[in-house]
Formats: sequence, C-alpha cells, structure tokens
Amino acid sequence: MDALEKGAATSVPAPRGRPSRGRPPKLQRSRGAGRGLEKPPHLAALVLARGGSKGIPLKNIKRLAGVPLIGWVLRAALDAGVFQSVWVSTDHDEIENVAKQFGAQVHRRSSETSKDSSTSLDAIVEFLNYHNEVDIVGNIQATSPCLHPTDLQKVAEMIREEGYDSVFSVVRRHQFRWSEIQKGVREVTEPLNLNPAKRPRRQDWDGELYENGSFYFAKRHLIEMGYLQGGKMAYYEMRAEHSVDIDVDIDWPIAEQRVLRFGYFGKEKLKEIKLLVCNIDGCLTNGHIYVSGDQKEIISYDVKDAIGISLLKKSGIEVRLISERACSKQTLSALKLDCKAEVSVSDKLAIVDEWRKEMGLCWKEVAYLGNEVSDEECLKRAGLSAVPADACSGAQKAVGYICKCNGGRGAIREFAEHIFLLIEKVNNSCQK
Repeated sequence: MDALEKGAATSVPAPRGRPSRGRPPKLQRSRGAGRGLEKPPHLAALVLARGGSKGIPLKNIKRLAGVPLIGWVLRAALDAGVFQSVWVSTDHDEIENVAKQFGAQVHRRSSETSKDSSTSLDAIVEFLNYHNEVDIVGNIQATSPCLHPTDLQKVAEMIREEGYDSVFSVVRRHQFRWSEIQKGVREVTEPLNLNPAKRPRRQDWDGELYENGSFYFAKRHLIEMGYLQGGKMAYYEMRAEHSVDIDVDIDWPIAEQRVLRFGYFGKEKLKEIKLLVCNIDGCLTNGHIYVSGDQKEIISYDVKDAIGISLLKKSGIEVRLISERACSKQTLSALKLDCKAEVSVSDKLAIVDEWRKEMGLCWKEVAYLGNEVSDEECLKRAGLSAVPADACSGAQKAVGYICKCNGGRGAIREFAEHIFLLIEKVNNSCQK
C-alpha cells in the first residue's frame, strides 16, 4: 500500500493554528455557496514557489534527479485526478515557465506576499482573493519530491466524503527527546518521552507523529478566519520513505537517491529497458570536430561514457548509436565501442522504430539520449529519455531527465546509472 492509516479526527469548537501576520484581505464567498448541490466543491491544488529562496537560489526549479524540484509534486497533483485545478503561486518568470511546462496554471504573486517575512497563509489568502470558485485549498509543498498521487487521493476523500475541515500530513518517527538546557544554566536535562530506566526497543514503541510539511488541506471558511488547521481536523500519515523535505544543499544528494528509489514517475508502470539509443554528436562527443592536416576527422569522448556503455551491455541492454551527420567508418571503428551505428540519418524516429520492431520491443523498453531538435520525437516516444545538460531547449522540454553532465563529458555514464536505479525499482516492484 502506498498510503498508511489516517489519523483519528479531532473536532474542536473553534479553529486552532497559526494566523498570518497582519490582517488578511477580506474574502468573498465562493460562488455557488449555499445553492444546494449544484456542483461538487472546487478543490484546488496550490504550490507556493517564491523565486527568492535564502538557502538555495531558485531552489524550486533546481534539477533533482533530472527533474525540476517543483515538477515532482506537480506530476503527483495532476495525476491524482482529484483537483479541479492545479496552480503555482510565484513571483518569478522562470518558475512560471516550468510550472506551465508541467501543465499547471500560474497565479502571479504580489510583491507584498513575496517577502521573506510573508507566510504561506498570506499567499493562500491572496490566491483565494482572486479565485472565488475555489472552495478547498490543497497547499502542497514544492519541497516534497516523493509525494505520490495516492496520498492526495486519500486526503481528498477525507475532506469531501468524510467531512473534515482540514487535513495535514505527518510522519512517524522513533526519536527520544530531551529537555534543552541553556548555556550557563546549571540544570540537568530531563527525558520528555521516555523512561531511561526502561528504554523501549524500536519494535516495542509506536513512536510519535510529526508534521512533515508535505501538504495542508483546508476549507475556504477556515482560511477566511486566518487558519490552515482547525475545525474538524485529521492528520494523514505518510510513509517514512516518502517523507523528504529539501531545506539545505546538503540534503540534495540524499534526496536524489531517495526520489530515484521511492519517487513517483508517472501513471504508466516502468518497464525494464532493453535498448539505449544515443546520438553521437553532442551526447557521446561534445560536438567538436577536429580536422587533421591530411583532412581526417578527429573526435573525442570521455572514458567514463565508454565505461557506462560497457556496463549497460554487460547488464543485457543493447546500445546503438545514431547521427544525422556522415561520420566516417574509420572514426566509428576507432572508438572501439562495439555498437551498431547508423549515420547520415534524416529521420531518426524511423530508424529507431525499425530497431525497436527488429528487437520485438515496445517503446517503453527503449531509452534515448539526444540533444538536438532532430531528437525530439524519439525523446517523446521513448519509455525513458534524457539529454545532456547543454542540450538545446527544445530537446530539454521533451524529456523526463536532464543530466548534470554535458555531452561528451560523462552524460552517458550518468544516464546509465539512472537506468540501473530504475531497473532496480522495477525489479523491487515485481517482487512485492
């Protein structure tokens, strides 16, 4: 199961929570309120993504495992199928472009709600002020890349079907807490949640629930009163491996490994890759061509990429090369990669499709590494696609993974490692 148990409801006479700083602008009632059952309540997903992150510049669109950070939660929200609309609230043009690329609508946040001192509630209040149609807000944190659609589906059901006014995400932790002692004060620390004389084993202790910040769902009337948590409340417990929050740069490598293993990669099930097709110029090489005095063509490639190709072949993945340029046979032979290659190709999609049929594969079993406009159709069709960091913008928009390495500088090896991790994910899912 992707989702764990939901928490017991707590009904309180008045909402509790942290109000926004200052008095929020007056909100109008949602259209259709009080008109009976004309329409189901409008549930909007809202991701807040300022451009001015103090910790990591433009953190919200920094690449995490080849995908802009905000892209992971947008994919989950859109695929959940429970939101009437999915929005990103931002003050930055680049974040707006990425949000639209993933299929979200954009609310341009004002300078007043984009300050370091602005709260999430301030930004949500502003959003609602412009969207009378919204009855419920699902505030999803951009920094939670392991969020899955199933989590959002369960919470939407709790709000719509079970009558909760607010639901927020938590994670279970097994951590013993002790009282803090101020420097210079002669006191002894005290245990807060354990008896040191009878320390429980992990398996004998249920642990404690902590907010993990992945999402906060609240009905409009609560937000109008200045609260995100209150009324008839419930928590939703997420799996520990799905609870990832990006706060500082040191978390980034850890989060990448976590998201590759436990992240959500889309509606269609992953298939094991059987064929990798790689563009020669700009992927295997850096695109530079040198000509010797006797007019012979000279190109270079990175030994790391040759090792990557070798590892792929040893794991049973066929590797083939393609180029629209007329690469000489002597040059390809000198590379000593032992890969079938097709050059002077005017229609790459036709060639790759022919190779796919020849091997009896579906497109989901094909991986493609390209870098040019001529690669876009193959990148869109392949089950797994990637581009080097220096690929053209059109190719970048067509893929699911953008390498950190440039073409001819380790991109193939990096993509190979990504493929191996996904194969491991496929194998693990088959064993469950």
